[in-house]
Parts: sequence; C-alpha cells; structure tokens
Amino acid sequence: MPLVDIEVIEGVFDDAQKAKMIEKVTNAMVEVEGENMRPVTWVRVKEVRSGHWGIGGNTPSADDIKAMAAG
Repeated sequence: MPLVDIEVIEGVFDDAQKAKMIEKVTNAMVEVEGENMRPVTWVRVKEVRSGHWGIGGNTPSADDIKAMAAG
C-alpha cells in the first residue's frame, strides 16, 4: 500500500486546495501502479507551523509563501 506525504506550511492552502492535491497525487500514483491500487493508495497533507520550516536558511511565513505564489 503506497503512502505519499505532502508537507506544507500551515495556512497556505485551504481545504479545497488540499483535497485537490490529494486527488491529483492519488491519480498520479494510480497511473503508475494500476487502478487496482486506488483503494489502498494513501495521501496525507501535513501542515508544519509557520516558522518551523526553513528554505535557504530563512523561515518564511504563510504570507511569504502566498506572496511568492502570487508572483
């Protein structure tokens, strides 16, 4: 049974976006492993508290990530 963990900074993605991640990652895994594995393919979205995640030696906030995504 495959298990995929996605870790994101808390507060960046809403519930609908996290559900979409789960759906799309599940579909990608099933494309590789076969449709029979869909019922046992697990995808978890784990949120890490802002300030507990480092990128390039910095600890960006949820607002920093949202601004980055907006361009």
